[in-house]
Amino acid sequence: MLVAFSVTPLGVGEAVGEVVAEAVRVVRESGLPNQTDSMFTTVEGDWDEAMAVVKQAVDAVAARAPRVSLVLKADIRPGVTGALTAKVEAVERYLEA
Repeated sequence: MLVAFSVTPLGVGEAVGEVVAEAVRVVRESGLPNQTDSMFTTVEGDWDEAMAVVKQAVDAVAARAPRVSLVLKADIRPGVTGALTAKVEAVERYLEA
């Protein structure tokens, strides 16, 4: 499955990058395939792996903020791996045609 999520600390002021970095650190240290962009971090793994990483990332932010907002979107497709890059590669092939 692919899980795209955004964790936002609330109650820590406008500059949240330092706290958000803690969530991204958790994802990168998980060993699961992942990508981070300006809006979301996407992680690929089975249900239990991916959701455990989301929880750990939320917990890391909650340790530094009195309130946390979580936005999550999942693509659940059992048996498929490599979707994190394959989906983008397919779109790029269409753009080149």
